[in-house]
Amino acid sequence: MIDLRSDAKYALVIPTSMGTRLTPVNHQPFHCSDTFKMTASSAESNVASVSSFLGLPVKILTAFVKDSPVARFIKDDLGRRHMDFEGPEFDQDNPWGYRHQINMADSGWGSRGPRVQNDRAGEVGRKLNVKDFDLERVFGDEGAKIVHLSGLIAALSEDTSQFCLEIARTAKKHGSRISFDLNHRASFWKGRESELSAAFKEIASLSDFLIGNEEDFQLCLDIEGPEAGGKDIGAKIDGFKDMIGRIKSEYSGATLFATTLREVESANLHQWGAIVSHGSDFCVVEPREIGVMDRIGGGDGFVGGLLYGVLQGWDAEKSTQFGWATGALAATMLTDYAQPADEDQVWSIWAGNARVQR
Repeated sequence: MIDLRSDAKYALVIPTSMGTRLTPVNHQPFHCSDTFKMTASSAESNVASVSSFLGLPVKILTAFVKDSPVARFIKDDLGRRHMDFEGPEFDQDNPWGYRHQINMADSGWGSRGPRVQNDRAGEVGRKLNVKDFDLERVFGDEGAKIVHLSGLIAALSEDTSQFCLEIARTAKKHGSRISFDLNHRASFWKGRESELSAAFKEIASLSDFLIGNEEDFQLCLDIEGPEAGGKDIGAKIDGFKDMIGRIKSEYSGATLFATTLREVESANLHQWGAIVSHGSDFCVVEPREIGVMDRIGGGDGFVGGLLYGVLQGWDAEKSTQFGWATGALAATMLTDYAQPADEDQVWSIWAGNARVQR
């Protein structure tokens, strides 16, 4: 069990850049489709959805394009997900001005793997700036049990890097736990390596929970990674355990470390696992077969379930199992986030019980 601030209004507060996701119907490739499903999306709000659908209070910090129908669509979607939100509204300025990002996602099928392209030109979320938010009110007066930060947002622009740093500093001062999913993206780091390395290392030094794969830890924090293990799951698990030891010695303030394990049999059949370290203990879910409708968002679903378990006061093993199952749940949905009906649905997935519930 991890101690959390007891007087906080929000279970989770999460900064993000909201956008839309376009997915062809019937699992068709994007380039030859003419009919698409549009959803409101971001990796960070995906994490928050597990807790919000299960009844915990969540707040999103973001930015919007003023008078945009897409911004209205996003706001309505966040409301449907039972999330509070706040953030500045920016004029589009001109036809070539600000807009919300567009994620174009071919979810793949069978032997055809998924393909995703992000169109972030003019992204309004790059303007997230600390001067547009009263962080003392958000984290002092209102309060958050956990603040979840993503490397995607921390690396979007110089403004967003400073925004995430100030959130981490302010939240820490007011007793919030800080979760940091490193989420390295090489294209975001190009030309800003020294600046972002310093920012990520400071955020990691303030964090209680660090999440990422071996490349994230190596490229964001300069932590020596594990030796290549090929497809040997046992070697991968041992290698990650060794790397966690090195991370702990460098970032001793963090108490929980997590990553997922995935082996792809086909676009619709994966072996799905997870590793979580808390204190001196390791909780390992060796990869198990799951059916996949759309793999995008599975990792966010895992993080969302893991943090929900922490918020519920569960031990690391139970939280890990729940996170594994919410990640598997996200992979069955047309949205790229999990929408659990209740805890029992999630635990049925963990138990491997897909029988009809009447």
